[in-house]
Amino acid sequence: MSEQKFTNRLIHETSPYLLQHAHNPVDWYPWGEEALRRAQAEDRPIFLSIGYSACHWCHVMEHESFENEQVAALMNEHFVNIKVDREERPDLDEIYMHAVQAMTGSGGWPMSVFLTPDLEPFYGGTYFPPDDRYGRPGFAKILLSVAQYYGTRKEEAKGQAGKLRGYLEQMASLRSREGRLDPDLLESAYRGLAGHFDHTNGGFGAAPKFPGSMSLAFFLRHHRRTKAANALEMVAHACRKMACGGIYDQIGGGFHRYSVDERWLVPHFEKMLYDNALLSQLYLEVFQATGDAFFRRIAEETLDYVIREMTHPEGGFYSTQDADSEGEEGKYFVWTPEEVEQVLGEEKGEVFCRYFDITPHGNFEHGRSVLNVPVPMEGIARLFRMEVEAVREVVEEGRRRLFEVREGRVRPGRDEKAQTSWNGLMLSSFARAYAISGEQRYRTVAERSATFVFDKFLKDGRLLHTYKDGQARFNGYLDDYSFFICGLIDLYEAMFDVRWLRRALDLNGVMLEQFWDEADGGFFFTGKDHEKLLVRSKNPYDNAIPSGNSAAAHALLRLSALTGREDLWERGASALRVVRDFMAEAPGGFAHALCALDFYLERPKEIALVGGKDGEDTKRLLATVYGRFLPNKVVCLLDPADGAGVEDLTPLLKGKAQKGGRATAYVCQNFTCSAPVTEAGELEALLEG
Repeated sequence: MSEQKFTNRLIHETSPYLLQHAHNPVDWYPWGEEALRRAQAEDRPIFLSIGYSACHWCHVMEHESFENEQVAALMNEHFVNIKVDREERPDLDEIYMHAVQAMTGSGGWPMSVFLTPDLEPFYGGTYFPPDDRYGRPGFAKILLSVAQYYGTRKEEAKGQAGKLRGYLEQMASLRSREGRLDPDLLESAYRGLAGHFDHTNGGFGAAPKFPGSMSLAFFLRHHRRTKAANALEMVAHACRKMACGGIYDQIGGGFHRYSVDERWLVPHFEKMLYDNALLSQLYLEVFQATGDAFFRRIAEETLDYVIREMTHPEGGFYSTQDADSEGEEGKYFVWTPEEVEQVLGEEKGEVFCRYFDITPHGNFEHGRSVLNVPVPMEGIARLFRMEVEAVREVVEEGRRRLFEVREGRVRPGRDEKAQTSWNGLMLSSFARAYAISGEQRYRTVAERSATFVFDKFLKDGRLLHTYKDGQARFNGYLDDYSFFICGLIDLYEAMFDVRWLRRALDLNGVMLEQFWDEADGGFFFTGKDHEKLLVRSKNPYDNAIPSGNSAAAHALLRLSALTGREDLWERGASALRVVRDFMAEAPGGFAHALCALDFYLERPKEIALVGGKDGEDTKRLLATVYGRFLPNKVVCLLDPADGAGVEDLTPLLKGKAQKGGRATAYVCQNFTCSAPVTEAGELEALLEG
């Protein structure tokens, strides 16, 4: 290795994103007492830069500005410079992103914020180019202007910062509202979201276009509740368009973060664990709702991608893969016709290229193409006068062989930091996939991932947020608890190993003790004993990932239904009342909360099974439960071989017995239970009733 000219304090961090900046000439600090004390002692403003490892424009700004010695000299002369990985510190990211959005009307990463020594923001933005371009001022000019402003008009800067602090405190003061939680909220939210649906390309809005997985999941629940065919049609249309677009990795499986166009053609190539967790869950649900094996295939290819490329050897999941490789965005994923024909030969290569839209001119940069499927396989078969099955064989052979060739390319960077929150989302995906498909590999991955979190992230009964290089760090946030608790509930309902339910209840107790707002209801993002920040926020928004509040509402309502604890049901309802008005006014930002509201209003079907976990008669009943889209349910099982004690934890099982020595199902809802049934057809009738 060549000796580095510069090394700063970030060299001692574990975050791959921070380590990428460890040899910048900038005198970077990680967030912590050392940097904050210096800012206070010298009355020096802070430049806070927040980003993440897979962020393309974060890399651009580093190369253009943070590696530039002249720019670094300005930064070092005038500011205390702090670099933060938003995935390690979502608490800081949330606070200062709200500030940037208030100042500029938009946000994103890299986030660039200037703070007073008291940590109050007074100026900010996102990406700044090195000189004036793109309608943005150059970063060096910004640095000099902000330094002069703070040096000569300090009181004005602090006054501006004080106003922003007041705004942030107001944002953090959400409270549970009186008033009914009723179906009208669901109806108005659906109408609002449906008005933004793109009926041509699927999804919501125009470019850049994000998957909108939670809004689509809400549409599925609307269809389930109202039988409205158009709701299901919109979901299926969007999911098919995404899966046939370039946002989906047609060779290796898994979804990129978003599309830069409205047609899902050209993605921003990074892959995020949370997207693939939420989308695999959505595609499994669409498969349940439609019975169309296409959607199951996409879900399973996505999960298999996660197993292959995003799984820690001991069982947890990594965070992200970069967009760039060899300094070029998307280079790993794109192809030319010549490259394809070298692998498949001219005849098969031509068929493959026509199917995946690989053209001589390309649909991306430098004459290369992002693989997508604009024409159904039947159309390609007619074009080449082939049988559809023959085209399918060419396509599948090509996918396999191009994947093998692609494995020899320089891979995009991978952020191998594991996060409890995103691991919880992915745990849910694998647990549900096992319940629906019965594929043993998904059960194995789910069990190992849950064990990984308990082994690596749990300390004195409390969750930590990240793990890398043998070190777990940072107090767990609300997302860590709520997402992981939901994952444990899904794991219990797939395996019926009661230890997972017990652990979910234990962590739920910690979540309530640490994060619940006794005065106003709902949950704070940070725990009681977290470091004191500018504000203690409540994040209500379902953005790229569910909000901790909406996930906690799901967890509380499900645990209540499983355990009979009405206090948990009331807490879940209180969390929903915090966002009651927002759900109707801005449903796109509260779609996961709307799914929880749907669960609350219907009251779930409580399905209790009695029988051997591995018995074929039990499996037939479970296949009936999981073979349909039935989101508002809880499932528990009493295996006579397990002995006593399970009924105390899950009162639904009390007094339940097998009928005629066969696996038996009981279905309860709204405080009324059915007669026991042993046949799949009888159970199906009860579930549809």
